[in-house]
Amino acid sequence: MGVLTDRVALVTGSSRGIGAAIGKLFAEEGARVVLHGRDAEALASVQADIERVGGGAISFRADVTKFSEIEAMRSKIEERLGPVDILVANAGGSFSPPGPIEETDEAGWHASVEGNLTATFLTIKCVLPRMKQRKAGNIITISSSAGRKPHPNAPIPYSAAKAGIQILTQAVAAQVGPLGIRVNCIAPETILTERNQQRIPEAQIKTLIEMHPIRRLGTPEDVARAALFLASEQSAWITGMILDVAGGAVMVS
Repeated sequence: MGVLTDRVALVTGSSRGIGAAIGKLFAEEGARVVLHGRDAEALASVQADIERVGGGAISFRADVTKFSEIEAMRSKIEERLGPVDILVANAGGSFSPPGPIEETDEAGWHASVEGNLTATFLTIKCVLPRMKQRKAGNIITISSSAGRKPHPNAPIPYSAAKAGIQILTQAVAAQVGPLGIRVNCIAPETILTERNQQRIPEAQIKTLIEMHPIRRLGTPEDVARAALFLASEQSAWITGMILDVAGGAVMVS
């Protein structure tokens, strides 16, 4: 028996990278996983990987910046699997390059805030009412080290959106704790997803490694294991926490 046996777990942004790793690990631990993304082919690949080892998963495509599409997805999930027990609001990304704030265009700002903070807000807004009705549920949001410490080379819109996710997480945790619902946040540092391995030059990877007390960069599986801890009863008395999965590069007193 896995630690998440028969739990319905929705992981947004799970067609690749961190979200895919979380979906796979949750399925290994017995959860009935709902994968989400925009790339149908990538979603099918992750679902096939889960099913190949005996796990259970279904997948949906939806734009999580549009409440109506999230609502339609939630309704279909409930029809097929029942209400969502665990939400991992992982969908997001950086939609604006680093640079001086006066050179940041409005389109990049709005895309970063909408694609990260607004998407997280709308997903929680959609799923939370059913959790309140049942007086049970677990929500995990995904921030970033960029929202934990200022850095001159970080994209400002992305950093601001990710910092917003942290206070959103804690505000919701304070509201719903009395109902038995837990809400926590994971803030990863540089994670060697397939996309980052292709994008970051080898020389820069070596430089980044030297910035971490634990001398390596993170993997999607590092974040997935942190999510599993927060999703399980092993963290039953933990809520409103921001967990830095950062190899020691982020230390906040």
